[in-house]
Amino acid sequence: MIQPDESSAPVPSPAGARASEPLLDLGLIRKYSIPGPRYTSYPPATQFTAELGPLQLGAAIADDNRPGAGPISLYFHLPFCETRCWFCGCNTVITARRGAAAEYNDDLAREIRLTAAQMDCSRPVTQVHFGGGSPTFFPPEELRRLGRMITDTFRLAPNCEYSVEVDPRRLSRDHIVALREIGANRASLGVQDTNSKVQLAMHRWQPHELNITVFKWMREEGFRSISVDLIYGLPLQTAESFAVTLDEVLALQPDRLSVFSYAHIPWLKPTQKIFDDRGQLPSPEQKLAMFALAYERLTGAGYIDIGLDHFAKPTDELALAQRAGTLHRNFQGYSTCADASLYGFGMSSISSTADTYRQNHKTLPAWRDALAAGQLPVERGLRLSAEDHRRRIIIMGIMCNRRLDYSSLSQQIGVDFATTYARELASLADLEADGLLTRDDRKLEVTRVGVPLLRVIAMRFDNTFSAAPRRHAQTV
Repeated sequence: MIQPDESSAPVPSPAGARASEPLLDLGLIRKYSIPGPRYTSYPPATQFTAELGPLQLGAAIADDNRPGAGPISLYFHLPFCETRCWFCGCNTVITARRGAAAEYNDDLAREIRLTAAQMDCSRPVTQVHFGGGSPTFFPPEELRRLGRMITDTFRLAPNCEYSVEVDPRRLSRDHIVALREIGANRASLGVQDTNSKVQLAMHRWQPHELNITVFKWMREEGFRSISVDLIYGLPLQTAESFAVTLDEVLALQPDRLSVFSYAHIPWLKPTQKIFDDRGQLPSPEQKLAMFALAYERLTGAGYIDIGLDHFAKPTDELALAQRAGTLHRNFQGYSTCADASLYGFGMSSISSTADTYRQNHKTLPAWRDALAAGQLPVERGLRLSAEDHRRRIIIMGIMCNRRLDYSSLSQQIGVDFATTYARELASLADLEADGLLTRDDRKLEVTRVGVPLLRVIAMRFDNTFSAAPRRHAQTV
């Protein structure tokens, strides 16, 4: 177990790896743990503007219907939660009234009709994702209704990846049956931590027996992949308590894990101020020890580090895509659907098509008012310039492939990469000296110790980045 006073030493590689290739260098992680974007998009969402004229909304979807356009990915933001978890940074609506789900589905039906009227709905849908909030706040009959709306409008590919975020605390077996009936085959369980004291401190009581039961139900109903979400840096967490959480979750044999750093952003999420008032948050050194512990335990158990806190079994599609160089990032994180246009539905959801990003209104009344007026409920967004497109390819190459081949990259972006981005390449000297990457006149490659700091490397090619405080969460 990695203790805080050991955090200056590299974490040793697992058996079979060369001693000269440590998995982590905690000193470097401490040095480069600075605020930065997560690069689920480039430019990041912090650059979106409410000036909708340049977005040319009428043309944005039409532009995506170009000849030879690829498949479609659909995201549905289902925002309701019965209670508020104090750590949460998601866009949620707190209510115990289940009738809210039916009303929300009525509005989703309007948005689907408005959007689909401008789309080429003959394109195959290769990915569907329900996020939240808690999608399983919706009663089973409303989940079935939403599933019918999707299949009545869109053409789901035979191998469609259909995933849903699940809250085990308020879940019946009929929820799982309903999800399978509409095509869901992947699930992500929000666990966060299995320690009862930590759960009470973050206002999320969830006995581990619930997680075990939900895993059993999902396996029996035929879900082909189950992921678990964990968070380190929560109130009252210690390396010792988090080790128990890791052991209990690994015993479930999840196919994927997301082990997120708690993002403390009380200026955006005022509920989080309660942690400051109570003085319960771990110190930076304690948090770093938990990160190292998770990394060591998961890779030691055979999981592949996909990047940015994501881990997967070697046979998982994410791991296979990483090895094949076809990994992609979108607003749901790492994905195998590299060529898909993303259409988001529901309040606060984001679409990414052709040359634009478009985000819906973040409040339920504003989103509903736009739909009632027969308008696409877009609040802000961005139309990408040619330079944005080039830098997006560069940054996603770092985030997904961990390498840049200068020759092939030059062909992709239409300019000589090494010449055009000589200043950015020169800025990497300190990262290279610290061993985060290697480079020559043909390529750049991220090293194993550089992988946890992919965002730091990508930031050197981000000409929109601002180090202004209260803009981004820490990179680690």
